Amino acid sequence: MNPFKGIVDKKERPIKILQYGEGNFLRGFILHMIDVANEKGVFDGNAAVVKPIPFGSLESFKEQDNIYTLSLRGKQDGKIVDESRIITCIGETIDCYTEYEKYEKLAEVDSLEFVISNTTEAGIVFDEKDKFDSVPPHTYPGKLTKFLFKRYSFFEGDESKGLIMLPVELIENNGGKLKDCILNYTKLWNLGEGFEKWICENNVFCNTLVDRIITGYPKDEAEEMFEKLGYRDNLLDTGEPFGLWVIESDKDISSELPLDKAGMNVVFTNNLKPYRDRKVRLLNGAHTGTVLAAYLAGKDIVRECMEDKTIRTYMDKLLFDEIGPTVDLPKDEVEAFTNAVIERFENPFIRHSLLAISLNSVSKWKARILPTFRDSVKNNGSIPKFLTFSFAALMAFYKTDVLEDGALIGKRGEETYKIMDDKEVLDFFAAHVNRVDNNELTNKFASDEKFWGEDLTQYENFAKTVAAHLDAIDANGMRATLEQLIQEA
Repeated sequence: MNPFKGIVDKKERPIKILQYGEGNFLRGFILHMIDVANEKGVFDGNAAVVKPIPFGSLESFKEQDNIYTLSLRGKQDGKIVDESRIITCIGETIDCYTEYEKYEKLAEVDSLEFVISNTTEAGIVFDEKDKFDSVPPHTYPGKLTKFLFKRYSFFEGDESKGLIMLPVELIENNGGKLKDCILNYTKLWNLGEGFEKWICENNVFCNTLVDRIITGYPKDEAEEMFEKLGYRDNLLDTGEPFGLWVIESDKDISSELPLDKAGMNVVFTNNLKPYRDRKVRLLNGAHTGTVLAAYLAGKDIVRECMEDKTIRTYMDKLLFDEIGPTVDLPKDEVEAFTNAVIERFENPFIRHSLLAISLNSVSKWKARILPTFRDSVKNNGSIPKFLTFSFAALMAFYKTDVLEDGALIGKRGEETYKIMDDKEVLDFFAAHVNRVDNNELTNKFASDEKFWGEDLTQYENFAKTVAAHLDAIDANGMRATLEQLIQEA
C-alpha cells in the first residue's frame, strides 16, 4: 500500500539522471538536492534508479511509487533543525539483473544527461575477467561501459548524446578512475576506436567530493517519527542538515546542473584539492585528533566531547590555531566550514561513537593529521603543540601488550576496549609496551617509516615532547594532562 496516496501528487518529469545505487546516502543527499531544484524550478528532471548488485530488493520502492521521506536533523546556524521532506524525483527503479531489458532501454532515452553512482569505495574497479556478453557485466564500470556502448550505437555516435558522469564513491580522482576503467573495458572488449573517441570527446567525467552524514532508517525512533509524520514509510531516511557537493570538471557543467541556483551547497570548480584538504584536515582531522584523548578522558560519543569544557577547548585549539591556517582557501571560507564542523559535532540527534571513529587510527593519523603537521612545521618553524599531543594520545590509547583475537585490549579505568588496526601496528605495541620506557617506545614508533612514510623523529623535539606527554598521562591521567596542556598554551 502506498502511504503517500492522497498526501502528495507526483509530477511526471523527463528522466535526466541514471543513478546506480538505491541506498540511504544517495537518497539523503543527491536526490534531496534534485528534488529541491525541481521544486524551485531551476531543474526539471527525475532519476531512474538502478540496483547495481544482485541481492537486495526494490519492493518497498514499488509499493510506495518510489516516494519516500527524508528527515534532516541537527544544528545549523546556531539553531536546531528538524525538518522532513517528501522526495518525489525518482521516476522509476530497476533491478538490472532481473529487469535487464528495461535497464538497457534507458540507454535510448533522449533526455538522459547524467550518471550518478555510489557503489562503495571498491566499486570502481577493472576486472579483466568481466565479460561484455554478461547480462549485466559484473563490475559497475563494466555495466556502465556496456550501457554507454548501447547509447553510442543507438544514436549512431551522435556527439550530443554523451553523458556527464558524477561518481560519489569515496576515493580520490573518482571520475578519472571511472574513465580509466571504461577505456580499459573498451580495449578489452574491442568496442572500436570510434566508441573510444566518443567516450573521450563527448562524455564528461567529473571528480566529486561529498559531505553529509546520513544515518539512514531510524530503527529506534521509527514509530515515534511515523506518529509525528502521520503515515508509515518503510523507506524513511535520516541525516544531518549540512551538505556539500564539490564537482571538479574540465568542462563547466554548472548550467546543466544548476543545483546551486536552488540554494544547495554545490561548488563547481576545476580544482577539487583545496576542498578535499579542507574536509580531510578540518572534519576528519578534528575527529582523529580528538577522539582518542577524549575517550581516555571518559567520553563515549562525539556530542559529549562538545559539552565538555576541557575537550572542547582542546578541539578549538586544534581547529582554529593549528589546522585551519594550513588550508589553502580564503580565511572566511575556512572559518565558516570550521564553525559548521563544530555544529555538526554538536548534533543532538546523532550518537557518534568514539570507539567507532578510533578504528585504524594509525593510518588515519598519517592521512588526516600528518600533512597538516608537516605544513605547520614548515610555516612556523616548530612543532604544533596540539597536533603533537594528538600523536601522544594515539600512543596512550594503543599502549597495551594484551593481544586477543586480532585486537589489542586496552583499559580505561576498570573498563576494557578493543583497539582495531593493521596487524603490523597491533604487533608493534604488543611486542614493545611494558618492555621499554616511553622515550624508547616513542622513538621506535615515530621512526618506523612503514607506519608514517617518513621518520617523524627528524622533526626537532617531536619524539621528546610526545614521550613527556606519555609520562604525564601515565602519572596524572588524560584529563589532567589535557588541562595542563591547555593552561600552558
